[in-house]
Order: sequence, then C-alpha cells, then structure tokens
Amino acid sequence: MESNNWNVSPKDAIGIQKKLQNEVVIAPLGKEPKTIAGADVSLNMFEKDIYAGIIVLSYPELVPIESSVIKSRTDFPYIPGLLSFREIPALLECFEQLKTKPDLIMVDGQGIAHPRRLGIASHFGVLIDTPTIGVAKSRLYGQFDIPELPGAAEAITDPKTGEKLGYALKSKARSNPLIISPGHRVSVEEALLIARTGLRGYRIPEPTRLAHGLVNAFRKGEDLSGFGKGSV
Repeated sequence: MESNNWNVSPKDAIGIQKKLQNEVVIAPLGKEPKTIAGADVSLNMFEKDIYAGIIVLSYPELVPIESSVIKSRTDFPYIPGLLSFREIPALLECFEQLKTKPDLIMVDGQGIAHPRRLGIASHFGVLIDTPTIGVAKSRLYGQFDIPELPGAAEAITDPKTGEKLGYALKSKARSNPLIISPGHRVSVEEALLIARTGLRGYRIPEPTRLAHGLVNAFRKGEDLSGFGKGSV
C-alpha cells in the first residue's frame, strides 16, 4: 500500500482488508528468531495526535537492543476492526528508522482473530513482509472457553467455520485472558509458544509490555535511555 492511500473511506478500508487478507500467510517460522520486537501505539480515541513505538529485544533473553518512536497525526476515524488504518502509518515510520530489523514483531492488537482476518498485526506484517503476532487485551472476533488457571490457554475458533484463529491465554491469576493470534508468517501454535516465552510475571508479554512503556514515556517526555539505544 502506498503511503498516500491511507486517506480512504471506511468502506474502501474494508475493501482493502478483504484484498490484503489473501496475502496473509499462516505457516511455521522455519527457524528460531534471534530478535523480537514489540510494537504499540498510544492515542486518545477521538484525537488526531498519535504516538507509536517499536522496541527490539534479543530472543529469548528479551534484552533491549534498539528502539524507535514517532509522533504523527491521523485523520482516519476510530472504528473497531479498522484501527490499523489509524495506527499503521506511524508504525511504518518507526520500522523504517530501525537499524536492527527484528526477526519477529509482537503487535499490541489482533492478528487473524478478526472478522476479515486482517487485524493490525496481520496488516502490518504483510506490508513489511515480516513475521508478526497479535497480542490483544480483549476479544474482537471468535469464540472460546475462558481458561481458568494461570498459563492455561483455550483455542479461539471462527463461529462460522470452526477454523482455529488463535488462543485465549490466561497469563496471570485474576486477569482476563489475552487474545493471541498469528499475524503473518507464523503458525497458530508458534504464536502461543512465543507469547508464553515472553511472559515475565506480568499480564502482558515483555515485548509489548516494554513497547507500551516506551510509547507512554515518549508521550510524557520522559527519559527513554532504558529502552535501547536506537532512534529515540
């Protein structure tokens, strides 16, 4: 997608999603990643200012290597299911700034657990041709049983076709499950395994947890030196 094509109507955005969903590849990685990134965006629901950040970590140690942040503007309205059209342009700028291109990116949002199989993780992964995993805090699409014990996971399936879209992962006691789904060029089972590997005692896996901290620190004008030595 060309950068000047982001200013589209919601109807056209749905059409773009339906077209791009055919480019999503759900398949095993093929090799163990050596680096993993977390990507997150911070903005108020009805405001145009947008703060985006990507942090690259070693894998599986999860030690920060580099980070990139961007403040941008968006004109696309807040519409559930179409949030990638608000958030991806800024994430693309962050990705371009990175000197260390990660082997895999964990995105705060949906992968294929989306009514058109193109949540922000899938959309972003297709555009940059990089494996991605969606880690969302709430369900957008799909059905599942609620996992009861910390560490437990239940399959998320399409209510129409029965296709497995990901897993609901109870990452911590007394917390709602996370929605883990592959975005692009990773399998459903690998997405769950890598999400579990990223847990460090918090509800959110470390890559997206650190990305969230990076973006909020940037938004508040705080020191970013603890988030890697990259383009901050």
